[in-house]
Amino acid sequence: MENNKRKKNKWKRYFIALLLLNVSVLLIIVLLIFWPVSQSNVPFTEHEATHESSEFIIRTTKKNLNELVNAYMYEYLKDTKHQYRVSLEDDVHLIGELPIFSTTVPVQVHLDPIVQENGDVILKQKSISLGLMELPNKKIMEYLDKYMAFPKWVSINPEEEEIYVAVTQMEIKSNFRVSVEQMDLEANNLAFKLKVPYETLGIETLLMKEQ
Repeated sequence: MENNKRKKNKWKRYFIALLLLNVSVLLIIVLLIFWPVSQSNVPFTEHEATHESSEFIIRTTKKNLNELVNAYMYEYLKDTKHQYRVSLEDDVHLIGELPIFSTTVPVQVHLDPIVQENGDVILKQKSISLGLMELPNKKIMEYLDKYMAFPKWVSINPEEEEIYVAVTQMEIKSNFRVSVEQMDLEANNLAFKLKVPYETLGIETLLMKEQ
């Protein structure tokens, strides 16, 4: 009888200990869930709220970029007398016509793209021809600057025999900003950075309310 009583007391103590352990674990879980979070641990911070845009890297091919460039140039030139196009091959091939002596003369320019640190591109002249006329490269570049219509963010430098393409100055209706990250035409490796202002997406007001 004495042994049975001891065994019962022993199992009673084990049961009470297990019950207390379960109750303690439950209390800890409840405290962790409902304990107030300090301000420093809130993921949405004032620093994050001051961001005005996000950036994305977009990769494409020569074919896609070529179609986009020529579609843009067609729209830009449709109400003018100028016609020219760009062909992206192992280099940038500019093909068009220049008005000279009451006629038009075909012009072709091969250029190497050099990406600048700010995301713009310099097109460095490799070769140039103006019909059958033999003129210095600098002179032909002067004709291009004088007679060809380019967007205001494209400028020709006859002295350096190059064309500066200020991609970062392009005006896009969506207010997105574009810059060039990489332009390796031979490897068909082209990458652009797209900067999307939050204001364009109507997010700026939301961020201000969250502060």
